Amino acid sequence: MNASELKEFLDEKVELYNNPNFIESDPIQIPHSYSLKEDIEIAGFLSATIAWGNRKMIINNATKMMDLMGNSPYDFVMNHSETDLEALENFMHRTFNGQDFIGFMKGLQHIYQNHNGLEAVFSKENITMQHTISEFKQLFFEAHHLNRTEKHISDPLNGSAAKRINMYLRWMVRKDTKGVDFGIWKTITPAALSCPLDVHSGNVARKLGLLHRTQNDAKAVAELDAQLRILDTNDPVKYDFALFGLGVFEGF
Repeated sequence: MNASELKEFLDEKVELYNNPNFIESDPIQIPHSYSLKEDIEIAGFLSATIAWGNRKMIINNATKMMDLMGNSPYDFVMNHSETDLEALENFMHRTFNGQDFIGFMKGLQHIYQNHNGLEAVFSKENITMQHTISEFKQLFFEAHHLNRTEKHISDPLNGSAAKRINMYLRWMVRKDTKGVDFGIWKTITPAALSCPLDVHSGNVARKLGLLHRTQNDAKAVAELDAQLRILDTNDPVKYDFALFGLGVFEGF
């Protein structure tokens, strides 16, 4: 395929997968259960945090997280007691355990009480979104936590592709008429976002000639971003729908 054919092909796949049917089998369904901005962004953050492994298990365990928070995530984050936190101790999703969950509650409370909330922390001018993610991690873990919990937020400046947090930013920032992504964060432009790179999207990107680096790391994200921004300067991460859909649903 030449460049124009590739763009046409990927645009068609974006149209195919970027629609409400996508929500039914994706962890983004968890924040779609809420209407309050803070509930959406907290439910989304926690769901994205555990979004690795079997998708059905991810959705089931993210639902359990919401249940343990009384299905009022913002209220729980801001007003939980130590007794409330004890109820989280038996939670487990792969290597994310109850103590990690408790650490995340304290980190989120710290962000809302001292840094004006999640959107404000990610809305930094004159630095790249990857630098912003790194700064967010530092602020988040100013609250009391176990050292082991830090591994559950990736740092792109340490070479990570940071797939889950880039996916979360897509959910919060992208805005279109399709009903999948929320677009509730108005202070960040979709043009600044990076593609959530994982095994599926990476393999498809390589087959299409969009990515040559063999590792799925921060350098690969930068290489893929550069190519996707040629295809659409204003909304490059819409192609996540195409790359992920081709890999997961079509076995491309």
